This record gives sequence, C-alpha cells and structure tokens, in this order.
Amino acid sequence: MPSTPVLYFIIPCYNEEDALPLTAPVFLETLRRLVGEEKVDPASRVVLVDDGSSDGTWEIIRRLHREDRSFSGLRLGRNRGHQNALTAGLMWARERCDVTVSIDADLQDDIRAVDAMLDRYRDGCGIVCGVRASRQTDTFLKRATARGYYRLMRLLGSDLIYDHADYRLMDRAALEALSHYQGPDLFLRGLVNRLGARVGTVTYDRRAREAGESKYTLRKMVKLAARGFACGRLRPSPESRPLQDEEIAEVLHG
Repeated sequence: MPSTPVLYFIIPCYNEEDALPLTAPVFLETLRRLVGEEKVDPASRVVLVDDGSSDGTWEIIRRLHREDRSFSGLRLGRNRGHQNALTAGLMWARERCDVTVSIDADLQDDIRAVDAMLDRYRDGCGIVCGVRASRQTDTFLKRATARGYYRLMRLLGSDLIYDHADYRLMDRAALEALSHYQGPDLFLRGLVNRLGARVGTVTYDRRAREAGESKYTLRKMVKLAARGFACGRLRPSPESRPLQDEEIAEVLHG
C-alpha cells in the first residue's frame, strides 16, 4: 500500500452545466490540498464522466481539461444512466491509479470526508463507504421511501449499508474484484460487501445541491430498487469486465 496513493476522483455528470462551474473548483482545490499535504500522489486526477449529456456539460469538461490537466474527461457515446457511467469510469481508472473516490458532481456529499476515507484506507480498508449522518436535507417523502426501501432490502437478505449511496473509496484490488461482475446496470452499492475487501465507513452531513436539479426521479428510484433485488443473484465471472467501444466515445487525459 503506497503511503501517498494515486487518487482518481470519479464523477458521473449528466446535464451538469449549471453545477460544474461551481463544483469543479472545489474538486480541484481539494485535490491540490491533498497533494500539498502529501496525502496523495501528484499524479492524482479529477475524472469527469459525461453520461451522454444533452447540454453543455462536455464543453465545460473540455475547457477544464484544457486549463488544468488535473482534470480528465470521459464522454460516453450515449446516456447510459448513473450506475453505468460510474462503472465505466471506475473500470477505466482501475489500472491507472491506486484508489478511486466516487462522488456526484453536485457536491451534496461532503468532499471533506475524503480525508477520513484515506485514513481508513491506510488502516487497511480496501473499500470505505460514506454514510449520511442524517437525512435532514431530504423531503418527508424521500425520507420515508428511503427508510422503507432499506428495511425491505434487509428483510430480503440484502447486506446494503444503511444510508450509503455511491460516495466511496475503492482500492485497486476492490476495483479488480468489481471488474468480474458482468452485465448492464450493476447496482454498485449492493456489491460493496461481496468484493472480498475489508469495508470501513465514515459519516458526513449531506448538503443542499449547489445548482441544477436531482437526476434521480421517482421512476429512476423504482428502477434502482429493482436492480437491488436482481443484484443478489449476480455471481462473479472468471473474466474481467471489458470496456465496450460504445461506452467511452472520447477521452481527455494526459
């Protein structure tokens, strides 16, 4: 385990032209601070994955990469959904870095928790999950449906981590284990405890969205729940997951 790992932030982006100008400087500032404090290697990157956006998201990513090579960009050939975009980013990064931290572009997840994640990684955790301390920023309906969802999944034998979504650190071994799960729409939070890694958690307070609107509509939440049920039947493949040509149409890196 390197004392100063190469860290790649993996950030799925779908129609984030309003949020990225506000949040991209925060990602860059955090990365520079971590490098300056010798917590991560200077080769660390912020990887923005454009999930087939229909607005100016990709042009913003192009500009960020042009202005500072700490930003890398991946553009998917079409809109494939949050979990597919995140999986594509993780699979692209797994041979290029020591650890990834996945986080959404809106920065509702407190990026300052990355320091605690890196501490848990140095303590021997191959996966570190960000867990919300509370749901005070959610509407009453969202709080109620979230609680019901987790209770139902646990009754059905799922080992989901309560109030953990997709804010997590994964080391290279965990990413390699993930690469052996095949199929579209992998339910990543349902696989966390099945990858053979030591799993740790850190808590954080979730913030209000910086700009734009949430991409998780009620319909998408229902689909996510259905994938959660199907996830329990998945088994790893002997072969690692290939990146299909149509997944990543353009790369900005180096």
